[in-house]
Amino acid sequence: MQIFKFSFNAMACSCEIVIGYDESTQLQDNAKCNAKYNAQNSAQLAIAEVKRIEAKYSRYRAESVIGVINQAAGKTPIHCDAETWTLLEYADTLYRSSGGLFDITAGVLRRAWNFSQATLPTEQRLAELCRLIDWSVLERHDQQIYLPREGMELDFGGFGKEYAADRAAVILQAQHVRFGYVNLGGDIRVLGPKPDQQAWQIGIQDPRNANNIIATIPIERGGLATSGDYQRYFELDGRRYCHIVHPRTGWPVDHWRSITVIAALTTMAGSCTTIAMLKQEKCLEFLQQAGVNYLAIDRDGQLYKNH
Repeated sequence: MQIFKFSFNAMACSCEIVIGYDESTQLQDNAKCNAKYNAQNSAQLAIAEVKRIEAKYSRYRAESVIGVINQAAGKTPIHCDAETWTLLEYADTLYRSSGGLFDITAGVLRRAWNFSQATLPTEQRLAELCRLIDWSVLERHDQQIYLPREGMELDFGGFGKEYAADRAAVILQAQHVRFGYVNLGGDIRVLGPKPDQQAWQIGIQDPRNANNIIATIPIERGGLATSGDYQRYFELDGRRYCHIVHPRTGWPVDHWRSITVIAALTTMAGSCTTIAMLKQEKCLEFLQQAGVNYLAIDRDGQLYKNH
């Protein structure tokens, strides 16, 4: 049994691809290749896919698909390719299934919140930006999308990294990788167990102590994602303000420290964690109805799990 790890940076986080080979797999390799060489090639293809998605959908790049759509807000419709259109359809599904809580036009609120500074925006500023948040007013037909209000924006940050993890896994599977996982800053897609058929043990960070693991979750395949109030935040007058912001009020949520979900795909797991955070006190009811396994820690440190 051999396990190879490949680290890289993408999407503003530390990432890792782990690939395992058992003896039977190695015996099938071309005589001129070895397991490490195959793993390197496979990992490079998967990393290239992650980088492709980052470049295509980054809200920070004017030339990206998202950049072009946002610059055309209030001006003209933009034609989308098949991949982008599929993601927009997924965003529509999330919007409707969450009762409007998962809204990819809510990224404009970052104009009011700078989590590197402990400063609160004014209610007037939040009200101005909230008027630009409304997925339902977008016009979508014939693979064209139009943001009708100048200043509106799309932001795939709610599922972009998770989508990239799933896509990287597809690339690895096409290279006949059976054992391993993709980890993009804690958003994980597991292709299969370790070569000895044991589950991978995924540590869940204590949201109040980065050096501690609060739980360990065994997983053989599927997606795992975590959302929490500890990734980007500041504290002011005894209150924590995190980067997960309610699209209707403009204020950060504060009911949960972290929520981890396991689902068939990382994209699904990540979407569930975000919606669950936004649901606040109705989080557990939502997760149970979604039929996913989860581990949640409320603002008082109480742990809830179903896995």
